Amino acid sequence: MAIKIEKKITGYNVVKPEDKVAANPVTVAAPKEVRQAEVIQMHESVERPETLVGSTFKVKSPLFEHALYVTINDIVLNAGTPHELRRPFEIFINSKNMDHFQWIVALTRILSAVFRKGGDVTFIVEELKAVFDPRGGYFKAGGVYMPSIVAEIGAVIEQHMKNIGLIHDPEMDAATRQLIADKRAAYEAAGAKKNTDVSAAASAKGEINDSGFPPGATLCVKCNTQALVLMDGCQTCLNCGYSKCG
Repeated sequence: MAIKIEKKITGYNVVKPEDKVAANPVTVAAPKEVRQAEVIQMHESVERPETLVGSTFKVKSPLFEHALYVTINDIVLNAGTPHELRRPFEIFINSKNMDHFQWIVALTRILSAVFRKGGDVTFIVEELKAVFDPRGGYFKAGGVYMPSIVAEIGAVIEQHMKNIGLIHDPEMDAATRQLIADKRAAYEAAGAKKNTDVSAAASAKGEINDSGFPPGATLCVKCNTQALVLMDGCQTCLNCGYSKCG
């Protein structure tokens, strides 16, 4: 469409689409694009906040005269949003026993550095739990075997990661739980008198199994719990259901 200019041109400017909307209020403005919230992931450039949340675990080992106190502090990412996450940020280990001060400080500094790198840090658990003490391991409460004090520190980190949702235990189905309960009941019923005699002998020697499993149970290779018993000619774990017969 041609427009005749009747007056002398003294200047000009370019009309943008938004200017036309402003000049014509009847026209409905296009909706602005909604800005998406930026999701913060864990990485080594994330600065340490003034306040961190965490947990402290007590580790009492027969290999140490005094208990170890393991403190793991977490950073909360994307607080108050649907993407809120807790991730381990640093770890400290304190004890009255100073004999192992150097390696404990070195271990905590390395672990803290790995935490702050971000990504999948759950591999640390298996690496630590695979460390064996040449002097031999020990049984902790519940009949769980710990091959070393480092392995128990790994177990503490694993428990903390489970508490914050970083590691999830595989769900044991109802049928497996019922099978374990039935096997345990059958074992205890069949050998009640024998177990009583074994328990009395063990008590006299100071060898009571306080794991809650039948006396005489041996170590399960799958869950490291003293809950493996012989049933129907087959070694069966009353804790996790493992069986050598499949």
